[in-house]
Amino acid sequence: MTHGVEREAQPPAPEEVGLKANAIGFLDALVIGLNATSPAYSLAAVIGAVVALVGVYAPGVVLASFVPMLLIASAFYYLNKADQDAGTTFSWVTRAMGPWAGWLGGWAIMMTGVLVVGSLADVAVRFGLLAVNLDDWADNEAIRQPLAVFVIIALTALCVIGTEASARVQRVLILAQVAFLLVFAIVAISRVYADNGLPDSIEPSWSWLNPFGEGGSPLTGGLLLGVFMYWGWESAVNLTEEVEDSATAPGRAGIWSTILLLVTYLSVCIAVVAYAGTTFLAENADEEESIFALLANEAMGGWDWVVLLAVSTSAFASTQTTIIPASRTALSMARRGALPRQFARINPRFRTPDIATWWVAAVAIVWYVVVNQISENALFDSLTALSLLIAFYYALTGVACAVYYRRHLTESARNFFLIGVGPLVGAGLLAWLLVESVRDMADPENSYSGDSWLGLGPPLVIGIGITAVGVAIMLVWRVRSAAFWSERRGVVDPALVPRKSAAGKES
Repeated sequence: MTHGVEREAQPPAPEEVGLKANAIGFLDALVIGLNATSPAYSLAAVIGAVVALVGVYAPGVVLASFVPMLLIASAFYYLNKADQDAGTTFSWVTRAMGPWAGWLGGWAIMMTGVLVVGSLADVAVRFGLLAVNLDDWADNEAIRQPLAVFVIIALTALCVIGTEASARVQRVLILAQVAFLLVFAIVAISRVYADNGLPDSIEPSWSWLNPFGEGGSPLTGGLLLGVFMYWGWESAVNLTEEVEDSATAPGRAGIWSTILLLVTYLSVCIAVVAYAGTTFLAENADEEESIFALLANEAMGGWDWVVLLAVSTSAFASTQTTIIPASRTALSMARRGALPRQFARINPRFRTPDIATWWVAAVAIVWYVVVNQISENALFDSLTALSLLIAFYYALTGVACAVYYRRHLTESARNFFLIGVGPLVGAGLLAWLLVESVRDMADPENSYSGDSWLGLGPPLVIGIGITAVGVAIMLVWRVRSAAFWSERRGVVDPALVPRKSAAGKES
């Protein structure tokens, strides 16, 4: 009895406290998946560049970019049914393809968060200041950058306090940005049909949905940008251990996130191309996310703050949700012995991975501040390197799905196409885009800065550098902690393979 009392008085060890199960439901997971992509910011950042590449066929490129995302979302769904682990790609690839591939997949996920969080916070602050007419503050780095750091710290604290609190904030933010985007799209389209658009405005045509309208390398470049637009929906699956019905709800949320993003992106993209015309968008492609600021002022006059606030809320939401995959992946890796055990600590009060979350935020802040001291173009170059990491771990997940279920792919047409062929096709498309991206980034002229680092474009050097650092850490940790590296590849438990029951329902 005395021993039992003493144990109760001691704080629980990390392994005795888990993430809070059933903290959120399907809709909250869906909202987090949507917000993680930062729809308004992603559209603003990419639309001008896509139009510059493919003209009026930009909506077709948006549609084509959706295909590999949906196929990889299918892989996430079926892998999550077999293994509800917050580390997602890291855990699944480790099980299917071994610890070396799994570790690199986890590293890629963590680094995407580090690269993008500071930029998202910066955009959130900048557009928030523009929305309230504080333009001078928005252009002043001495004001904007400290505010961005404060935003990262505040949203990280919210992530630590609890998944439920995060979900409540995310609901408000997604409603705000989607409403603002729809208002803008409706106003823009109505002005086109009222012959009150910009001088080069065009009435929409079904032919715009043809991604092969321009063909060749322009399509490849557009698809690379399109992948960035959709990236982030899997944040819903990273919360699998905290979602009700964890075996299916997170995966369904991921799939529905991609579908809803397609509808949103197509609607706004068509409206933007129709209202502004290709010439205006191509000429202002280098404005990046500021393109929406220009269009909002043209289309909505004194109501331009609506669109500015949409981009701001979008970036705020994504700043928070982008921390989730990185921190949950670090947690999962630490639990398996692939990272220091400290990252596996779960806060006993809030039931969230507090140390992993704060570490992700701290490294992201350092990256943001240091790279900004080099130049703003260097920050943009670091964001361009994201496409390498995204394509890598998405493709790895697609292959892992087919490999993990390999003994059951011929049991039904559903298994063959949805678990085998689909994810492999998605992985193949992303691998092709990865190769094309490397070729493109090798030319320094294709970078934001136009500088040459070691004879290559800065984004490629950053991507190679991050990979090299990851490999070095992996090798060092392999020597220090051998337990994880003894894990062997396996196959899915036959009891978890989808089958049709007598009633025709999937088991």
